[in-house]
Amino acid sequence: MSANNVSHQFYDDYAVRKFTVMAVIWGVVGMLMGAVIASQLAFPELNLGISWTSFGRLRPVHTNLVIFAFGGCALFATSLYVVQRTCQTTLQFPQLSRYMFWGYQAVIVAALISLPLGYTSGKEYAEFEWPIDLLLLVVWVMYIFVFFGTIAARKVKHIYVANWFYGAFIVVVAILHVVNSMAIPADWMKSYSIYAGVQDAMIQWWYGHNVVGFILTAGFLGMMYYFVPKQVGRPVYSYRLSIVHFWGLIFTYMWAGSHHLHYTALPDWTQSVGMVLSLILLAPSWGGMINGMMTMSGAWHKLRDDPILRFLIVSLSFYGMSTFEGPMMAIKTVNSLSHYTDWTIGHVHSGALGWVGFIAMGSLYYLIPRLYGQKQMYSIKAIEIHFWLATIGVVIYITAMWVSGVTQGLMWRAMNDDGTLAYTFVESVKASHPYYVIRLFGGALYLTGMVIMLWNTFKTVSMGQATRAAIPSKLVHA
Repeated sequence: MSANNVSHQFYDDYAVRKFTVMAVIWGVVGMLMGAVIASQLAFPELNLGISWTSFGRLRPVHTNLVIFAFGGCALFATSLYVVQRTCQTTLQFPQLSRYMFWGYQAVIVAALISLPLGYTSGKEYAEFEWPIDLLLLVVWVMYIFVFFGTIAARKVKHIYVANWFYGAFIVVVAILHVVNSMAIPADWMKSYSIYAGVQDAMIQWWYGHNVVGFILTAGFLGMMYYFVPKQVGRPVYSYRLSIVHFWGLIFTYMWAGSHHLHYTALPDWTQSVGMVLSLILLAPSWGGMINGMMTMSGAWHKLRDDPILRFLIVSLSFYGMSTFEGPMMAIKTVNSLSHYTDWTIGHVHSGALGWVGFIAMGSLYYLIPRLYGQKQMYSIKAIEIHFWLATIGVVIYITAMWVSGVTQGLMWRAMNDDGTLAYTFVESVKASHPYYVIRLFGGALYLTGMVIMLWNTFKTVSMGQATRAAIPSKLVHA
């Protein structure tokens, strides 16, 4: 046993501050792009007849901005903040963390330029062409060195569970990115995947499903396990359950991606394996949701006065709902109705807007005043307004998509007595149109809340100044 006095050391939050602010900015831009393409679906003339403003070009811009720009920056910010505090040591390789920030912003800007111009690999959530893929890989290697270097230099023996989730997200995303992006360059912005046919589809949805599983689930669970107990002021309900949650989720999620390919050329047994593992996935997912909720035991009254806590706890409600709906949609008989319909869009956005958006917003609201020497955000009332706009917006959005999706599925399978289809595809599109308008309204409410958050962030940052937080002055066991 050795002892080190660390009172003279400070946490390194340069990259944390930058990523935090950019998460809010990219959130507004990404959700604005979502509102634009939702408008194009409701009113197709808004495509403007220009190739680079068409839905097909702008839709991957939206998905990449909200997943990798907003979500990615929030994950970078919170993971670099949490790993220092839970390891009681300053960030290792601090200069790399600065390169990480600027390199990652370069990746996002490159995507923002190249995707509307039509430079794309055509792979869902992996549209970047090979030069951008390589730059992202370099940034990710820096991230690995900084995060795991800090873990290795920790001043406490224990590795807190949030770091397990962050660590799994970092390692698995690196593997996913390398394997799925392997391609043969044809010129400076064009390449061809080394995989073909059904093998390419299998690799792609192994990747696509695990982008959801490890970026939008495991990474954000790292946030949940740190910021929920912090904001509540109580320890996590069951640390043992959090470990079971981790191993159950990490093992099972990796192999459930084939449920995206039901009723395709993929071998039937592979589809069935994906279905079974998806159903098993319900158990660890709900274990984590219950663990987060039960952390509130004896403190539910705090929800009345704390809008940040409301964001964090409501996010768990959406996490529970989404992780119930996902396994149900993986059942083949259910999937035969839901696949290719707006039901899938509703499911994705109940997780993305409800779970990912709310947990990220709550965590960022926790971080911003602390990073800039303020006791709280500039306006608590604005956080209240943001919460209700976002909640109402997401409920309207997903309800519209659920109804539209079930309507589509039923119309597509309806038959006349003579065995012909009862409805044409155009009739199903016409039936969906009112729900597309309603979806646009819900998305606009959600976007408005995000704009209010940007204003609140700007006011808080401009009133404060970057502060250096000291590592607690105490003896810790090495």
